[in-house]
Amino acid sequence: MPDSGFAADRDTPRGLLQTADRALLVLLGFDRRRTDWGVTEVAEEFGWDKSVAQRVLATLAHRGFLAADPDTRRYRIGPAALHLGRTWERSGSLRMLVTPILADLSRQTGDTALLSVPDGFHIRCVAAVDGEEGPLRYYPLVGELYPAHAGATAQAYFAFVPEDRRRRLFRDRPMARFTDRTLTDPDALERRFHRVRELGYAFTIGEYDAHVATLAVPVQLHGEPYGSLSLGGPEARFEGHADRLPRILRAAEQVERLLTGARRH
Repeated sequence: MPDSGFAADRDTPRGLLQTADRALLVLLGFDRRRTDWGVTEVAEEFGWDKSVAQRVLATLAHRGFLAADPDTRRYRIGPAALHLGRTWERSGSLRMLVTPILADLSRQTGDTALLSVPDGFHIRCVAAVDGEEGPLRYYPLVGELYPAHAGATAQAYFAFVPEDRRRRLFRDRPMARFTDRTLTDPDALERRFHRVRELGYAFTIGEYDAHVATLAVPVQLHGEPYGSLSLGGPEARFEGHADRLPRILRAAEQVERLLTGARRH
């Protein structure tokens, strides 16, 4: 199991319930490489008696967090995890957690700072802090859907989606033109995505909102694209946007550490 993140410290702090902590350690042991566990493996991994490992796994299965395969007697993630995942998306917890990072970034740059996550063929703003020149919209940015093809906020995420998946997403799909700078040609857009990947960031002026410039970087969790972090403001403010890049990259790293439980080395 990875030695970083929320499960980095396997010792239960004094004052906390060891049994509950053990169950959570088992859940955190699942990832893309480890999709199922057996009783013996859990006991060996955590240094527990097999009877303890069995009880922990059985309890998690009883509440639907794990599902036992009757043929192999191995355990996989169960449907209760899906329930929690969907609740997390709607709870506002993500906004609460990342807003201090966005506020600090906005104070440093004077720009509006946004965190956005994918939503179908769009990317949705889930948290935002207005810049020193005030709101970019006459309505709240949180909840705004940005189309996948228009502007840096979306491009900084979709550029890092695997190419075959991205091409399927864009295939035979009409793309609206919002300004005379909006890219609607699939080949030109694909070239843009490749360029964003090379640079590690996206920068656009007036592709979604006329006269609004946006600098955006991907937010990646465990090496996979999760969303994007953006700075936006009037075009004139971004004549030299390179000085903002170290700050927005540092903020993106802070978000990534926050959401994965990773620690500084």
